[in-house]
Amino acid sequence: MKLLIQRVTEARVEVEGEVVGRIDQGLLALVGIEPQDDQASLSRALHKLLNYRVFSDEAGKMNRSLTDMQGGLLLVSQFTLAADTKSGMRPSFSSAAPPAQGAALFDGLVEMAKAQHPQVATGRFGANMQVHLVNDGPVTFLLEV
Repeated sequence: MKLLIQRVTEARVEVEGEVVGRIDQGLLALVGIEPQDDQASLSRALHKLLNYRVFSDEAGKMNRSLTDMQGGLLLVSQFTLAADTKSGMRPSFSSAAPPAQGAALFDGLVEMAKAQHPQVATGRFGANMQVHLVNDGPVTFLLEV
């Protein structure tokens, strides 16, 4: 699983002009699910999302996590993160999980997140989404779980 996380002051996801998910300060996580991912992958991913220290403390060091900040978490499925881009001029998506597996695992991640964190929003799996964000920093990390 690949997670592209961005520290944001605000973010939202729209589908056909309708806002389907929105957060204020927190993390936007684009989630790329791969065929080998399973429940253990989801647990590791959520632990990282909630505890990765990307927010500044009083001294200006990245020492605070999303849990510490009680910020929002916006989860957006993005199968293109799992693309194989090593050769050629067109990405291959054979390294991404099939849609049914991806949807089931993404839904599982969302359920786990909602059970463990008070502010969780999502995009819509498989939809054409427009993601709007204000990246704070900018701070962006690619996590591989």
